[in-house]
Amino acid sequence: MDEHRWWKEIVVYQIYPKSFCDSNGDGVGDLQGIIEKLDYLMWLGVGALWLSPIYPSPECDNGYDVSDYDAVDPHYGTMMDFDRLIREAHARNIKVIIDLVVNHTSEAHKWFRESCISKHSPKRDYYIWRDGKADGSPPNNWGALFGGAAWTRPEGGDQYCLNLFSPQQPDLNWSNPSLRKEIYAMMRRWLDRGVDGFRLDVISLIAKPEDISDGPVGPSGYFDPRRRIAANPQVHRYLREMRDRVLRGRDIVTVGEASAATLGDARLFSNPDGSELDMVFQFEHMDLDGGESFKWTERTIPLDGLKRVMAKWQHGLEGSGWNALFWSNHDQPRMLSRMGDEGELRETSAKMLATCLHMMKGTPFIYQGEELGMTNMRFSRPDQLRDTESINAYFKYTQNGEFSKSDMMRLISLKSRDNARTPMQWSATPGAGFTKSAPWMDINPNYTYINVAEQRSRSDSVLAYYRELIRLRQAYEVVAYGEFIPFAQDDPCVFAYVRKLPGQRLFVCCNYTKKTLRFMPPEEFVGTRARMLLTNVENSEYVTLHLLAAYEAVVLLANEEV
Repeated sequence: MDEHRWWKEIVVYQIYPKSFCDSNGDGVGDLQGIIEKLDYLMWLGVGALWLSPIYPSPECDNGYDVSDYDAVDPHYGTMMDFDRLIREAHARNIKVIIDLVVNHTSEAHKWFRESCISKHSPKRDYYIWRDGKADGSPPNNWGALFGGAAWTRPEGGDQYCLNLFSPQQPDLNWSNPSLRKEIYAMMRRWLDRGVDGFRLDVISLIAKPEDISDGPVGPSGYFDPRRRIAANPQVHRYLREMRDRVLRGRDIVTVGEASAATLGDARLFSNPDGSELDMVFQFEHMDLDGGESFKWTERTIPLDGLKRVMAKWQHGLEGSGWNALFWSNHDQPRMLSRMGDEGELRETSAKMLATCLHMMKGTPFIYQGEELGMTNMRFSRPDQLRDTESINAYFKYTQNGEFSKSDMMRLISLKSRDNARTPMQWSATPGAGFTKSAPWMDINPNYTYINVAEQRSRSDSVLAYYRELIRLRQAYEVVAYGEFIPFAQDDPCVFAYVRKLPGQRLFVCCNYTKKTLRFMPPEEFVGTRARMLLTNVENSEYVTLHLLAAYEAVVLLANEEV
């Protein structure tokens, strides 16, 4: 039986501060804007906020290149604003989780500037420096995630520094005890300010292996070293040390971004004994269309693959870990655009996708705007882009002739991280209620009909449906803690499963097509043995005729609970 914890029973809402709400008219979201929307989030029913980075940053990677771990970027406000956000959120029974980016820093961080001074600098070993090959080239053929080599030699320097993401994001050397001590002290300072936990950015990659040899070259022209790095068992020693030095004895939550991690890794990360982290984001389902390996294709997520991967992680962590459930975040294109319908069935498909995820076992994460059925943007020009990865890819693949400019913009509109980062759509007024001035990036033109104000006026909106999903999680213990049992795994059109606890049973089925289908439930949910708990279509014929309308989702509750 799973131990009951508050973070297993809530829904978390991710905020990308830059794009959430601009309170001062500079076109950039800020902490005061978040404070102004806390009543909305309380009404929605979320139990915690996850804030993407708010630290000072040169913004080479939209805040994931931190130059000071102990301050707030002036674009977002002040530390007094942050303290007020904590107080106001807690007054509404909403926890606050902050992003912790400690795989790398910005090149503007004081540690890195000191590290570059000489080989004898006290901070030299805070980063990973290596000599180049005899011909002066980088130490190996590893590639950076955002393009190019994973090694950069500063101007005038005689060694290369590792940067797994971009040259502006040098990787920290976690094997250095002095570095770890500084990181742990910083974490304690944030916890003492009242934060309720951390989302740990690419935490599975902090322990670099001794083996830095070349590897097989992939589509990028380089070797992707993430799997080799994630396999280094040293990461578990660091996380157990972090637990002992920082986290133990505090009623908080830690969520690890487990890039390239296996199921076995995740069992260690989120072991119920609490020795490392509390739950993990896995990304295997996000790579079904190449999103984590080589995304610049028209590949789509196949339903059979999605069912297989989700069932694997549901079963694999049963009793031995905890899943962080998500379809979307700041690094992913909108799931509605990946697997739903952007046309007449947009709202129906958005509700179906939400049902499928939120009824699984684990803690669901909503990414801002997901609760409205926000869609991908249609980018037409490279000057609209703000994402380093997308900008680099555009120029690389158009200049080498692999894609035409129009084809590359089409692929970016399908797969870019910028799709998630367009401003939140609060109303149909100019600026979408996000800002009263020019926004830091273009707003999706469909804000005129996809927005909070319009949806709060309707009881059948996507927003109202998300609110009901959150209510059901609070009302029925089986939603949080019930065992996940897949059903009809070979069906090519329907994702179905049972959730089961002693005395409580749910059946969930979701039609991922535009067709009406006949789909029989398990015998224990047929006829008067169960009742409809939730559906996303009017006049559903599922209970009587077992017909699923286009993109219909159904949740049945066994009648023992009536």
